[in-house]
Amino acid sequence: MTRNVLIGQYFETNSIFHRLDPRTKIISIIFIMLSFLMLETFISYAILTIFIFGILLLSKIPIPVFVRGLKPLLFILMFTFVYHVVFTKGTVIWSWSFIEVTLEGLYNGIRFVWRIVLLILLASMLTLTTKPLTLAHGLEKLLTPLSKLNVPVEQFSLMIVIAIRFIPTILQELDRILLAQRARGYDIRSLSLTKRIFAYLPILIPLLFTIVQRAEQLTYAIDARAYGNGKGRTSYKQLKFKQMDYQMGGLVIIIMVALLLLNIGGV
Repeated sequence: MTRNVLIGQYFETNSIFHRLDPRTKIISIIFIMLSFLMLETFISYAILTIFIFGILLLSKIPIPVFVRGLKPLLFILMFTFVYHVVFTKGTVIWSWSFIEVTLEGLYNGIRFVWRIVLLILLASMLTLTTKPLTLAHGLEKLLTPLSKLNVPVEQFSLMIVIAIRFIPTILQELDRILLAQRARGYDIRSLSLTKRIFAYLPILIPLLFTIVQRAEQLTYAIDARAYGNGKGRTSYKQLKFKQMDYQMGGLVIIIMVALLLLNIGGV
């Protein structure tokens, strides 16, 4: 299960995106996600799809890694598609009893599912190409102006990165509990879907207990390193924008402007 989750994991390759400044990645991904609001036509979807898949190829991360990361979300994707197909009014192309499938529903279902897929792939690129400490450092630098308003920027950035990093850790603990149950002759995978859902409920208690233990150990580790509130903490590696960072920023701006013009023109 752990290997199927992309968020919170880092994949080491020697690509241009691994060498980008973390601030460039964060800002670029935020702006690209905002551009999803302008996706209305087929051409706009095609442009953004080509752009994101180009990023995936240039990252040198194997495509099966991204495909594997979409497997845990198949239920959400299927539910989103079926919801739009059934509950969108329009030209009926198939009906059975009270269920009607419309042409507009098919269009909206495909459109929203594809948007979710692109969002997941884009978000996973941030953690797959950036180490957690580097990501925390970049987030801290971006939020530095807020420190003048007495906002605990250092603690906030560390909290966000730890929360992201804890996702695969929690799944590792879940895998360990399921493996212990299989060793005792109780395999949840052999149950039906309904029974499997209720079988997961007793697992929540030991899982939550383990998560609390991990969080407590992490707290002791932070205190032992005298992190404190993080203010005045220095970093061995200093962040500095390079030429490739400006090129990436310019490319993102071009994509956003193109999508905006297509949206205004209705193309």
